[in-house]
Amino acid sequence: MAFRNQQHFIDTLEKEGELVRISSYVDPKLEIAEITDRVSKMPGGGKALLFENTGYDFPVLMNAYGSEKRMSIALGVTHLDDVAREIESLFKMLSAPKEGLLDKLKMLPKLAQFSSWMPKVVSGRGECQEVVITDKPDITKLPVITCWPKDGGPFVTLPVIHTKDPNTNSRNVGMYRMQVFGPDLTGMHWHKHKVSAKHFSEYKKLGKKMPVAVALGGDPVYAYSATAPLPENVDEYMLAGFLRKKKVELVKCITQPEIEVPADADFIIEGYVDPAAPLIWEGPFGDHTGYYSLPDFYPRFHITAITHKKKAVYPATIVGIPPQEDAWLGKATERIFLAPIKMTMVPEITDMDMPLEGVFHNLVITQIQKDYAGQGQKVMNAMWGAGQMMFNKILVLADTAVKIQDYKALAKYVSKNLDPANDIGFSQGPMDVLDHSCSKLGFGGKMCIDGTVKKEEERNELFQGIMDNKVVDPRVIMDKFPEIKAVNTSLLPDDISCILVSVQKNRPGHIKALHQQLCDMPELEGLKLILYVEHTVDANDLSVALWRFCNNLDPKRDSILVEKQVVKYPMTHWSCMGFDGTIKTKEIDNFQRDWPNIIVAADATIAAVDAKWNSLGLGVFQPSPSLKFKGQIYGEEAVVGS
Repeated sequence: MAFRNQQHFIDTLEKEGELVRISSYVDPKLEIAEITDRVSKMPGGGKALLFENTGYDFPVLMNAYGSEKRMSIALGVTHLDDVAREIESLFKMLSAPKEGLLDKLKMLPKLAQFSSWMPKVVSGRGECQEVVITDKPDITKLPVITCWPKDGGPFVTLPVIHTKDPNTNSRNVGMYRMQVFGPDLTGMHWHKHKVSAKHFSEYKKLGKKMPVAVALGGDPVYAYSATAPLPENVDEYMLAGFLRKKKVELVKCITQPEIEVPADADFIIEGYVDPAAPLIWEGPFGDHTGYYSLPDFYPRFHITAITHKKKAVYPATIVGIPPQEDAWLGKATERIFLAPIKMTMVPEITDMDMPLEGVFHNLVITQIQKDYAGQGQKVMNAMWGAGQMMFNKILVLADTAVKIQDYKALAKYVSKNLDPANDIGFSQGPMDVLDHSCSKLGFGGKMCIDGTVKKEEERNELFQGIMDNKVVDPRVIMDKFPEIKAVNTSLLPDDISCILVSVQKNRPGHIKALHQQLCDMPELEGLKLILYVEHTVDANDLSVALWRFCNNLDPKRDSILVEKQVVKYPMTHWSCMGFDGTIKTKEIDNFQRDWPNIIVAADATIAAVDAKWNSLGLGVFQPSPSLKFKGQIYGEEAVVGS
């Protein structure tokens, strides 16, 4: 369905029991984010939050996409898979042979539908321009939130940013955070891989200022479409039109008439980026990885006008330690773009899953229909060449004999089929610039774990991958190695040949030497994988340990393979792969980049929200999620599990 505007969406959420209005005062500086963090980590993602008393003229909407139900409401479907099925059906119809006149005539209604999805520029002003401010526009009069205590300042976190290619006039709609530096100045945080960054480069060649417009609010599909990994020449508003089953109506900006924006948006921030101007030092920012992204130089966005509805609502989001609201935006992308990937690039894919612990790009599980030897490697290369999948760090492959959303069954299946020496492939390539584990910004290692059943040509007959010891007492390991603070052996009884180790590194080459020593222990003969995490991380908290591990690992650089002869079977061998998912430092690891901290709320903010919780109408008191992670901050000692 098409929402008339953001207020229609808010009314729908309230009618569905999915929204809480908060009438008591809450400060946009840190407090809104802390409350939202607590709510987003409630079972099912909590409720959407409308902060009505912010000290500004506008309410703030948070966590609007923060559950499967609300994400489905935003996209006008009952389940996220409904969109995927519709796209798959559309692709099949378009690709089917058209042999006769009747077949071609059947296409006409669908072609008419295509036309109905295309955006339309309408004359006059839209409701987004009911109030127009061109004389000294001031973004500091909007309730722009400050999310985390170490952030560089307030950030616009849900901006729908419009740019155009100066040569082709083709539009791009993306979402890039905007740090507020003053009344008419923000940063424009587009990464070098993004289309808007390419537009910026073209304007730089031409020596011209680049017009930019930022929309906030309107139909919720606009924000989703801005995050969608579309091909470069596909208009995001065509996707929005398809999702809402109604074309998006656009109006020209007041001071940047080259740019058109949604007529029903709540706010429009107009301005320009001057490629000739010096860049601005932007950040840090508590990002979706759960870590602060490091500061760097980015373009300056100069504001020339702010327009808005008379009764506008300011939409925002926070990102940080998962789960957060952005997980559901990612889940929608996972389901919606499965069909295009499957039908245009990797036809053997049958399903895909991106676990929360992988924060989108770090960990992707893919199920394939396997028919021949080497097919896993073929899929690996195709996936890493498919749009934003180029940022994927860890790719896990399984075949159709296991349900990939059942993580325990999947881990058991992959473990059974895995020969670490032969079934883990490594590569290098472009990485998300937010990936702090890479030795070089935006470039690092990747790996593919092929957990499919192996064809005869793929098997190593000398490999003996059976661990007889299904119960290993962690104390046996910890007593022998005092630097090890915790060992998780709980997966072994489920035939998942993997343990997690919390270790306090103290010298160069420590993890490599320790891995060899652990593999020499008779109790661990036949073990396939050891995952190492920092000593401040509780290895027995599997979800947190995997999140920290995935963030801190460069698979190619941080892998250690040990191959040994099996004592019981002298003609066979086994191999155990170790992965160093600990913090990297200059002193121990010769790591030359800064290492960011995980994101936690300030003590004063936690105390302030604790004190006002009962006035918020949010039910039973929820302690701050940050309390769990206070002892894991880099540079501070902590007791594991405290």
